[in-house]
Amino acid sequence: MRIDARGRRCPLPILDLARHIGEVGIGDTITVEADDPAARPDVAAWCRMRRHEYVGEQPAEDGTPGYVVRRLH
Repeated sequence: MRIDARGRRCPLPILDLARHIGEVGIGDTITVEADDPAARPDVAAWCRMRRHEYVGEQPAEDGTPGYVVRRLH
C-alpha cells in the first residue's frame, strides 16, 4: 500500500500512516510518499514508538521520497 502525502506538512504524513497501518496485514509493508523533509525522521521515530519496523526509503516513480514501514502487530 502507498500513501500519497505529497504537499502535506508535519504531522499530517504521520497521521495518515497511523490511520492506514491497520489496512495492511501483519508482516506487510506500507509506504508513505512525502515531500516534507520532516517525514524521514518522523516516520522512523513513529516506528520506534509504535513498535513497527522502519524498512528504509524507496522513492516513488516521480522521485518523491517514500518511507517504507513493515507492520509488526
